[in-house]
Amino acid sequence: MDSVRDVMSTDVEYCTPLDNVYEVAVKMKDLDIGAIPILEDNKLIGMITDRDLVVRGYAEKRSGSNKVTNVMSEDLITCTPDTSLEEASELMAKHQIRRIPVVENDQLVGMLSLGDLSTNERSDNYAGEALSDISEQDQLH
Repeated sequence: MDSVRDVMSTDVEYCTPLDNVYEVAVKMKDLDIGAIPILEDNKLIGMITDRDLVVRGYAEKRSGSNKVTNVMSEDLITCTPDTSLEEASELMAKHQIRRIPVVENDQLVGMLSLGDLSTNERSDNYAGEALSDISEQDQLH
């Protein structure tokens, strides 16, 4: 069975607690991505998604100069490079997430997205199942 290591993205852009919300938003725009991991001393401490910017940032009247730590998600679901693709897709479906940070020895080593799963011939079925479960539960909210 293939593992996360086989399909994860390894060139992951990130920000630090020294960055502000505006800098994160610009990086997302420039890179055309929807999530940025937050690292401190090379350790993953949080993630900011485009949804976090809206819900915890702008909807809470927080300005672009606000600290990333005020809007980031801290209770992260992660996996390791050796996690099976099936297990990773089950985590994504269960926790309603479309991307999962890949951590090894407390260091961010990659990111696994539904897109990564869908481009791999052997894991495309896992991506479809995860997306179906995520979409199904999204409709319930």
